[in-house]
Parts: sequence; C-alpha cells; structure tokens
Amino acid sequence: MPDIKLFFTPGACSLAPHILLHETNLDFTPLLIKPNGLEVDFPSDYKALNPKMRVPVIVVDGEVVTEVPAICTLISQLSPNNKIMGATPLETVRIYEWLNYLSGTVHAAGFGLLFRPWRWTVSGDEEVHVGIKEKARENIRAAFELIEGRLTEESTFALGDELTAVDAFLYPLYRWAVVSAFDLVPYPKLGSLIRRLEGRESVRIVLEKEGLERVTEL
Repeated sequence: MPDIKLFFTPGACSLAPHILLHETNLDFTPLLIKPNGLEVDFPSDYKALNPKMRVPVIVVDGEVVTEVPAICTLISQLSPNNKIMGATPLETVRIYEWLNYLSGTVHAAGFGLLFRPWRWTVSGDEEVHVGIKEKARENIRAAFELIEGRLTEESTFALGDELTAVDAFLYPLYRWAVVSAFDLVPYPKLGSLIRRLEGRESVRIVLEKEGLERVTEL
C-alpha cells in the first residue's frame, strides 16, 4: 500500500481531493494546515514541501504533487477502478476541460480576486480593491451561468451518472458562493448536484473531519 499524505485547510479547494480520497477508499493521513482568516498559517518547513505556499499538497511514497487537477489525476491512478477521471478517453478529456476551467477561471479569476484582491494589484487603495471584487463577482456569475448550462437534469453528476473529479471540485466553489452571499436561485441544476453530493457518505465524512456544516437542506 502506498504511503499517502494529504495537506489540507478546512473549506479550501483541498476539499476536492479530500472527498476523492474517501470516495476511492484509499488509506491516507490527513494533515491539517490551519487557516488564519483569509490567509493560512503554514508551518516553517512547509515551503520546502511546496514553494508555492498553497494547499492542497499530496505526498505519495515521498513524491510531492500540487495543484488540484494533478492531484485528482494521481488519486485516479492510485484507484483506477473508480473512474474519477473518466471511463473513456473522451470523458477524460472532458474532465480536464472542466478542471482547467474551474481552476484557472472560477477559482483563480473568480474567487481568488474576490477573497484576496490585494494579491492582484500593487495598489493599496481600497477603492481599487473594491473594483477588483466587483469584477470578481461578475466573473463568478458568468462562470456559474456557464456551469448551469452545461449540467443536465437527466444526469446525476456533472458528466453523467458517476461521480468524477469535476463534482468534487464544484463542491468547494459552490460553498464559497454561499459564504459570499451570491444569489444561487438562478442555478437550480447546480444546487441539486450539490445537494446530492452532500448526501454522499464521503462528503459527510469530510465535512465532519474539517468541522464544516452542509450548505444545502436535506
């Protein structure tokens, strides 16, 4: 059995691999990196592990892997029967299409701007930060409209009837939208997907371990 360690921060994008590790029933050691408001209290030796100073990080038999799409790929390789990166070559391509969009646009150019506008400007002017946040909200609404349009009422999950890495990544993004007081009524298919996810044992376990509450009603 491989030695697997996951470094995570409660409620962060590390929720996605945390869920997938439980979905695949892989034996792993969760290692908490404590939040400090909108920033994170990284231990002094963390930079040697991940110079980017971000979560998540997964370490498998001493090999360090960062970035959500790469970590999801590694989890899939460790548990190929679960098909979390797709059951066919085309499904795998579509999953990477989704993950790149969620990571680069929704996460970075959306919530990254909204939560930490100071990272995106050299200006200390609060009005500049307010403008960045407004643009972030515009980006997020546009992204959620696109996501809603890609989902179908006939499918249980984003790409069909089997849970994939896409669903696991959509989950923290939706949670952030709830925390940020977005009007989510215009996205009923996405809301139904999140409700189904919160009904899964893997998500219930992760929420308990990370000390988080569900964001949908039973």
